[in-house]
Amino acid sequence: MAVILVVDDEEPIQELLKFNLEKEGYQVLMAADGSEALRILEEKQPELVVLDIMLPGISGLEVLNQIRKTPKFVELPVIMLTAKGEEIDKVLGLEIGADDYITKPFSPRELIARIRARLRRLKPSEENNDILRQDLHIDLDRFRVSVRGEYIELTPKEFELLRVLATYPGKVYTRDELLERIWGYEYAGDTRTVDVHVRHLRQKIEKDPSNPEYIETLRGIGYRLKG
Repeated sequence: MAVILVVDDEEPIQELLKFNLEKEGYQVLMAADGSEALRILEEKQPELVVLDIMLPGISGLEVLNQIRKTPKFVELPVIMLTAKGEEIDKVLGLEIGADDYITKPFSPRELIARIRARLRRLKPSEENNDILRQDLHIDLDRFRVSVRGEYIELTPKEFELLRVLATYPGKVYTRDELLERIWGYEYAGDTRTVDVHVRHLRQKIEKDPSNPEYIETLRGIGYRLKG
């Protein structure tokens, strides 16, 4: 399994993450400050880093900055971990190059799901029948969808609707186009069918269906998957 470096100066957090990650089969390396983290990075070259912003000595943001300035670590997934809730910290971390951000207190299950999603992106699909879009994974052969590492149960029409939108992210589909592609001519004109299925789909894959991060509505036109 993957080697994960956890950088946090709080012993209870270290123990919590080490226990849960090892239970999932990951090999876990620990660092309590930025200097130790940079040394372990050079020596062990882990496949993912969970990095706290508030560290003694070198801050987590500075560690992240040095990671992104090192060519061999440019693509290394980094998930920021912090007790701070201010937007400025999130913005700084993401601008420097963090891949994800989670705030303490957190659910170990959620963090593990995010780790799985990030690690999955590092591995090329062995088949051509997988669609990967951000944290969205569509397995066409097995009729399975996962979001942020968690499997989601969809109806056949919901699955087909998501597949069509995800095949060409950014492309706008009118309601009539979606009706023709997914339901056939017998539904022509009944665009409410599309709206209902989009609403149900959002309820299943979006963190906040009222502020969707995947399926975007273009009023008076139709829908698209954000590219």
